[in-house]
Amino acid sequence: MKLCHKQKYRLLGLNIAYYRKLNGYTQESLAEKLDIDRTTVSKIELANAGVSLDVIFDIADLFEIPVEKLFVFR
Repeated sequence: MKLCHKQKYRLLGLNIAYYRKLNGYTQESLAEKLDIDRTTVSKIELANAGVSLDVIFDIADLFEIPVEKLFVFR
């Protein structure tokens, strides 16, 4: 991840955490649904790791939201 994009990753992570909680998922239950490790979910939400578009698409599908909602930073 480029340092210049760190803030955008942080906001993306906050959005993922928001929708995760809104849908009643723990990091562990979300990780199970996405077939990734729980620590990966934590790293994504804290902007300590980049995230593939495949995972982004899977998250949006799971939450039944348009992908672009994850990228609305207010």
